[in-house]
Amino acid sequence: MSDVKRYVQNRTKYDLEFTENYEVGYADFKIGVILRQAREAAGLTQDEVAQRLQTKKSAISRIENHADDVRLSTIRRYAEAVGANLQIRLAQQRT
Repeated sequence: MSDVKRYVQNRTKYDLEFTENYEVGYADFKIGVILRQAREAAGLTQDEVAQRLQTKKSAISRIENHADDVRLSTIRRYAEAVGANLQIRLAQQRT
């Protein structure tokens, strides 16, 4: 187990606020990673995706790196721009 995983595991045992914020932050981070991976799998650059979405490269970078405040409609358009479709799944929260 890595030092980071060990730290997170130990901290979540006694810090409820950290646990809640970590889960939200991780989910946001994961969305950005999934978007970036889809773009790379399509063989596209951020510039190319930006052109397809009629926006700037900086907007694509912000979406991929700070996906905490991205509209669902934007994610859908992004998916279409990289030749993917958007699928949403709800999962039960861990207790």
